[in-house]
Parts: sequence; C-alpha cells; structure tokens
Amino acid sequence: MQPSDRRTFLKSAAVVSAATIVPRHVLGGPGHIAPSDRVNVALIGAGGRGLQNARELMKLSDVRISTVIDPAERWDLKDFYYRGVSGRLPVCSEIEKHYQRTDANFRCQGHVDFRRAIEDLPNEFDAVLCATPDHLHASVSLRSLAAGKHVYCEKPLTHNIAEARLIAKVAEDSGLATQMGNQGHSTEGIRQTCEWLRSGVLGELKSIHSWVPATRWNPGLTAPPTQSQPVPKGLDWDLWCGPRQPIDFNSAYAPVSWRDFWQFGLGAMGDFGCHDLDSAVWGLELGMPTRVEMFPAGQTHSAMIPFGEVGYFDFAATKHTGPIRLQWYSGGPRPAHPDAMPDNVQLPRRGVLFVGEKGVMVCGGAGGAPTLYPLELQESSTPPQPTIKRSAGHHRDWIDAIKGGDPASSEFGYGAKLTEVTLLGVLALRTASVIDWNQAEMKATGVASADPIIHGDYRDGWKLDRP
Repeated sequence: MQPSDRRTFLKSAAVVSAATIVPRHVLGGPGHIAPSDRVNVALIGAGGRGLQNARELMKLSDVRISTVIDPAERWDLKDFYYRGVSGRLPVCSEIEKHYQRTDANFRCQGHVDFRRAIEDLPNEFDAVLCATPDHLHASVSLRSLAAGKHVYCEKPLTHNIAEARLIAKVAEDSGLATQMGNQGHSTEGIRQTCEWLRSGVLGELKSIHSWVPATRWNPGLTAPPTQSQPVPKGLDWDLWCGPRQPIDFNSAYAPVSWRDFWQFGLGAMGDFGCHDLDSAVWGLELGMPTRVEMFPAGQTHSAMIPFGEVGYFDFAATKHTGPIRLQWYSGGPRPAHPDAMPDNVQLPRRGVLFVGEKGVMVCGGAGGAPTLYPLELQESSTPPQPTIKRSAGHHRDWIDAIKGGDPASSEFGYGAKLTEVTLLGVLALRTASVIDWNQAEMKATGVASADPIIHGDYRDGWKLDRP
C-alpha cells in the first residue's frame, strides 16, 4: 500500500470505528455493561444476610463476586437465625469453591475497609452489594455511587430520613442501576395484591393492618451494656462502628443483635417496614403519611428498641382509595380476626390485612400471595389482568438493569420513599410524639426532638456530603 493510500485507509477506518465502536458509557450511560459481559460484584458486609445475598448472586451465570469486604474475619452465627458461620474469610472461601468448579484459578479478594477498596481498586468490580448493619448503608451506597458503581443495598435503605433523601437524589443523578433489598417486592404475590387492590374488588377500603412477630434479640437486656469485652480476633471494631462514636465492644452488639440499639439499628419497624408496608404503599400508590403515632410495648431504655409496638400511619386519599389508616404491630400483637374470614382460618403469624366494605384480603408477609374473604367473594371474583411487569428475580432484575434493561422495581427512588415511610414510624417511637409530617420541609411539626433523629449524628471523617 502506498503512503497516500494508507493514510486514506486509516482515515476511513477511523470514521467507521467511531461509528460502530462506541464507549460503554456513551451507549448505556454511566457504568454501562454490555448484555454479553459478566458483572463483577463486591460484597460489602459478609454477615448472615451478606452470605444469603452472595448465594443468590452465585446462581446467576453472568455474575461473579470478585471481592468480599468486611471488618470481621469471622462471625459465629450458630445462636442466631442465620446459623453457621460467616464473615470475610468463610464467605470468600465459599465463593472461591463455587467459582473454582469452572475456573480453577479463581481467587476471591478479601478486604477490611470498604472506603479503601472503593478508592484504591477502581477496576476490580463494577457493582456493590451492601449488606452491612443499617448505620453504614448510606456511607457505603454514597461512596459507591460516587465511584460509578451500581448499587444494591439491603433494607432499610438508610438509617435516617435525610440520608434517604440524599441517596435518592444522588442515585437519580448518577444514572446507575440500583435496587433496595426488600426481596418481597419482586414476588408474584405482591403484584397480585397490587392488582387486586387497584381493581376495587374490596369496595371502599376501611383500614389496613400489618404485623410481624419480631422482638428484641437481647430479651434479657434492659439497658445498653456497660461491661467491656475483648474485641474478637480479626475484627476491626472501630471500623464496624463507622459513623458512630466508638463504644466498647460487647457481644450484645454484634453480630446481628445490633438491631436492638438505635445508634446502629432500627428495631422491628426498621427491619420489616420496607417489606410489610410495601404492598399498601405500592398497590395504593400512597404518598408520605400525614400523621404517624406509635405506642411502645415493654420499653426499658431510651437507647434501645422496645420489645414491640402498635402504631398508626394516616395517609391522604389517592386515586385508588380515600383517606386511609394503616395499623402496625410488632412483638406479638395482631389484628382481630375479621368477621369475613371463616372461624377455622387463622391469620398468618406475619402478614398484611386489607379491610374493605365487600370483604377482606389477607397476604403473607414480605409479598405473600393474597386471599380474598368471604369465600363467596373469592369464588365470584375473576383475577384482574396483569398490569405490573413481572420480575425475573430481585437480584436478576438488578443485574439486568446494570446491563441496560429496565430499572429494577425497587430502585433507590422507590426504595428511599418506602424507607422514609418506615423511618417515620421509627421517629414516632423514638420521640414518643405524634408526628405531623411536613414532607416539603422534612420536619415533624412542633417536635424539636425529632430534628437530630431526622438528620443523624456522625463522627469526624464520616459526615455525608453530596459527591
């Protein structure tokens, strides 16, 4: 080829290349990954829930968990719901064994500090799954979004309302794929519930009830522990405390039972609200509650969650319902047995009940399938046509969104809304006040003690700023 011909060829090739080979971020927005590519995920938080999430991701052939980040080498969970062991080393080991079935050279990277990993390893992973304790959710999610990582974060999305507002905005501006970990949102049951509600099968709605049996993890503890215990080997306790002022280690705090203490967790309301308020908020397209009131059961110390609670969320009318009250129960109480249900049919141990003028609808917790009563209503009603897109799976939907598919249905915009509703219940509990909520100003009218809870408290170096 002559020099002049070669120059002409190269110019033409450059034009063709520019037209056909476009950078990923141009094709699909920030962090875009082609549908044919594998998504590398970092798991941040390798406790019991983190391990459960890892096992879900390992079912997906186009996902690889490349990194596990946790301040603890090992968590002993034999005395808790999760059983077994977890932590950075056991979870890395299980992940390696899984992927080495097809790739003998695979190694899972383990790291202690998520801040350093996100900053120092920009190309090691495309996305982050956050399964830390609640008080770290916002720190992990915001840093990850700022670094261009897609984020899945366990529920509740944040520990306070200001964090929820911030994360919703940052996620929207980022264009990245997000998903909150309220897995019941992806069930067939919750979609059927929403479609029945919108069909008007119950007539005018009278009330909604949601209940969970959850109570304290430390049933014999009446105040935060005062005794210091040795920090377990391999645990960076200062990092585990994260944005909170460091306290002496005690096994009453970790693992798992941190939910009993307001500085780290949010009790049954925070743990289950994003699951079991979901069908009402989504199905009826409810806005923020205008008023929330909570009554604790077995309260022993202001720094700890109560053993249970009963409370009320009042919502304004929507196109699907008039003004409606949702009653919440935890720790054992349940609504009265509805007259429309047969006497030999019991309410589930955990569930949601919609009461209307024509009958009731009962659903299992976390997106359980709906059942109509009385039996005559059940037999005479034709299930509505599906109007809500069905889910391929909670984690699958997030991965598909990363690859340019539709946003996951509990993306951070919706996740933050549901979290804020939940946190208003927490706010009413913690302040022992009626919360008349001014959504525009993010204020509890006339309750000065609410402001520090709404905005949270952070030690030096952990204050959350918009990236």
